[in-house]
Amino acid sequence: MISGQQTTPKLRVGLFGIGLEAYWPQFDGLRERLVGYIGQVASQLARPDVEVVNLGLVDTPEKAFAAGHQFRKDDVDIIFLYVTTYALSATVVPAVRRARVPVVVLSLSPSPAIDYASFNQLGDRTRMTGEWLAYCQACSMPEIANVFRRCRIPFFQVTGTLADDPQAWHEINDWVDAARVKHVLEHNRLGLMGHYYGGMLDIYSDLTLQSAVFGGHIEMLEVEELAALRAEVTSDQIAKRIAEIRDMMDVQPDCPDEELARAAKTSVALDRLVEKHCLGSLAYYYQGTGNAENEDAISSIILGNSLLTARGIPVAGEYEVKNVQAMKILDSFGAGGSFTEYYAVDFNDDVVLMGHDGPGHIAIAQGETKVRPLQVYHGKVGRGLSVEMSVKHGPVTLLSLAEHEGKLRLLIAEAESVAGPILEIGNTNSRYRFSIGARNFISQWNSHGPAHHCAVGVGHITQKLERLAALLEIECVRVC
Repeated sequence: MISGQQTTPKLRVGLFGIGLEAYWPQFDGLRERLVGYIGQVASQLARPDVEVVNLGLVDTPEKAFAAGHQFRKDDVDIIFLYVTTYALSATVVPAVRRARVPVVVLSLSPSPAIDYASFNQLGDRTRMTGEWLAYCQACSMPEIANVFRRCRIPFFQVTGTLADDPQAWHEINDWVDAARVKHVLEHNRLGLMGHYYGGMLDIYSDLTLQSAVFGGHIEMLEVEELAALRAEVTSDQIAKRIAEIRDMMDVQPDCPDEELARAAKTSVALDRLVEKHCLGSLAYYYQGTGNAENEDAISSIILGNSLLTARGIPVAGEYEVKNVQAMKILDSFGAGGSFTEYYAVDFNDDVVLMGHDGPGHIAIAQGETKVRPLQVYHGKVGRGLSVEMSVKHGPVTLLSLAEHEGKLRLLIAEAESVAGPILEIGNTNSRYRFSIGARNFISQWNSHGPAHHCAVGVGHITQKLERLAALLEIECVRVC
């Protein structure tokens, strides 16, 4: 991590269980049993980057009001409501209404089924009722759902068992992961340096809308600041960065030493820029025409941007604000998030070739990333070094943050990154096979009106992205 890089506070997960106070004097040991269940949920929610605020068992409206104040005081990001047994909806609404954060309702039975034979042999109908109430998680769910809908409180549900239920806990963990990524975005500092690539109308973005949906902060940066920081870089720093580049990438023999030194110098300056402004992501474009220092900085930026992207600070070229947000989302889920666009279609192999002229997410590369010299940056000012890589072979997820009629939405497609020939032109380039075929993918993806760039990450993570969209209260569209 870069010294001085922004730090995000831990995600705070609120947890409480609900019950009915009238039961406790009637059914010996029931309350203690249910409190134990809540403890099991708390222990499974806990992880190094998550702080669990466990308020225990709420069984009266008075305790519900106190819980709402406490959740708000503790600044929780999401609440897990564990329905331990039947409880009045009046013990729920005050707690979550005041907190005003997303709510996931858990209906988790202590085991897959009641042991009917043992149950019916208890011989004491009071004990039998108490045992049944310990399995009564589903009973309150319609009441809670009804009241939440009428109170306009967004909620989500997970139904299953407390233990030995991978499906239920996979869903719960996805909700925690989605809440964590939402939390990261809320605290992210996005740097914007330069200006849009003129004429790419599809990538122009409403920055206020970005802030409204994701939170965070947008820092406007001057290219002159990067050029000034670059002038302060020492020869020792350049030599050290060259060694790091050679260690992380496969520098081709035809890369001129002076170009490698130029890229290393800019990379060191970029690190300093990120550190100075505590950036978690960056989008840029500039020509620098008529200013040699600015042009020198911008035309040697790709290697440094690729290094930043690989360590969790995604960088998008062409001032692609929407796409750097998509890259940040994928990277925050641990999937990477590399800058990409259509290159060509191989109809013989039914794959779509996709990539970009950099930067690339070298941490998700198939093998080593090659560094190649280019005589010209097509459509842009300058020349210099660029990165050539393919995304790891296997499952991948494509993500576009699309802006439509004043709203943002996530556009998703799952695919496979497959082996085969690529265009060895010094750019990122991969071959993607889609379950619906290349023709259908292109038609369906384009029909939703995304910008021509998208982000690609490793793994199939559609369910996580769908949950993130739900927490953000934006639309999510899956193509395949």
